[in-house]
Amino acid sequence: MPRPGLVIAVLAFAGMGASFMQTILLPIQSELPLLLGESRDVTAWAITVTLLVAAICTPISGRLGDMYGKKTVALVLLGLLVLGSVVAALSPSVVLLIVGRGLQGMGMGVIPLGISILRDVLHRERLGSGIAVVSATLGVGGALGLPISAFVTEYYDWHVMFWVAAGVGLLALALVAWVVPVSTMRAGGKLDVVGVIGLAVGLTGVLLAVSRGNDWGWGSPRTLGLLFGGLVVLLVWGWHELRTDAPLVDLRVTARGTVLFTNLASIAMGFALFASQVVFPQLLELPTEAGGLGLSLMQSSLILMPAGLAMLAMSPVAGRLEHRFGPKPLLASGSAIIALSYVIAVAVDLGVWHVLVVNTVLGIGIGLGFAAMPALIMQVVPARETGAANGLNTLMRSLGTTSAAAVVGGVLAAGGAELDGVPVPSDDAFRTALLLGLLAALVCTVLALLIPRPRLAEDERPSLPDGVL
Repeated sequence: MPRPGLVIAVLAFAGMGASFMQTILLPIQSELPLLLGESRDVTAWAITVTLLVAAICTPISGRLGDMYGKKTVALVLLGLLVLGSVVAALSPSVVLLIVGRGLQGMGMGVIPLGISILRDVLHRERLGSGIAVVSATLGVGGALGLPISAFVTEYYDWHVMFWVAAGVGLLALALVAWVVPVSTMRAGGKLDVVGVIGLAVGLTGVLLAVSRGNDWGWGSPRTLGLLFGGLVVLLVWGWHELRTDAPLVDLRVTARGTVLFTNLASIAMGFALFASQVVFPQLLELPTEAGGLGLSLMQSSLILMPAGLAMLAMSPVAGRLEHRFGPKPLLASGSAIIALSYVIAVAVDLGVWHVLVVNTVLGIGIGLGFAAMPALIMQVVPARETGAANGLNTLMRSLGTTSAAAVVGGVLAAGGAELDGVPVPSDDAFRTALLLGLLAALVCTVLALLIPRPRLAEDERPSLPDGVL
């Protein structure tokens, strides 16, 4: 049997590799139209498709993991991630790049699957810390990946980024295959194909409307049609899920107070996290004559990187705190720390060192909150449904980040000044965006405090398999 710490480390590495794919193109996002010879509206799909596929695939892959084995499904997802990276690395056109980026997005399902694997194979005394480390990789991979991507794109051809991504994915696949034990827990049953199609179609409509609303116009027929059409499909999907014997997502379990409030808090925390990731890079890189701090992409990436390190460093601490005080106080404390960081950001005239400190403190809060969420979910979800439940919770965080990208991005664009005829965000726009992040953190804190005491029927109580690590 492998050591528990090694299993946790391998699953965390796989999770960081998957979340790294979310930010890999951000350093050259503005240059893609020139590099690919396409319009900005077309090249934006190289960013959007990864977020979209990740959001759709996480709950579906979680359910598949419950049915057919979490390690098996995780290996398939990592294989698709490697394949997508190679396709993107070899892509001569935007079409193949978008295909590769979509395959990369599938890898995000590895994170909720990794959390669920830990529940199956770790002893309860190690479970809290293990969950905290793997859950934190949702934020850590992106934060650490940004300076790596910035360095590669500054000194090498942009295709090299994807060869790096392929190498990371291949190493993660080999380590998971070698180190992670096979869980014997299976839910059985058959896949809810209608549920898969309904969830995919509904989420595609909603997420496309939210993520592209700034470009298409929030009142345009395309945006409104996708938004309301997606919502109608999701309502019909929910009706179907409540009436099928083997649903993709057990909405009755999801409607329990603990799960419901945790998922709502996850949306708010995802928004609070990404609001800072939209604001701070623009503030750091904006020229000083326009009110920014005038740093290069590489310099700003290094200033923002400690937040990811803080998330990772807080993981073992969060595990011990969760074991002693429970996940609910941990989530409330984490969101309160995030709110405090935003209060400081709004109250002071931000300089480089202010951004460094505020963003690091925010990373500490995110590390605590992300550790608490899956622990809260797994208190009340039957062991046979942990993959799907954690996948849905990851989806909720993605909804928060996608909404923040659209809303905060719209605020910065609408409240713009001009520099040499080019629109740039104004001081008031930055302040408004930070206030939105503060509001999201406060909402998350309130929702965390409202989470009821978990209750689980005796026949659903989680059980650990024989021979746990």
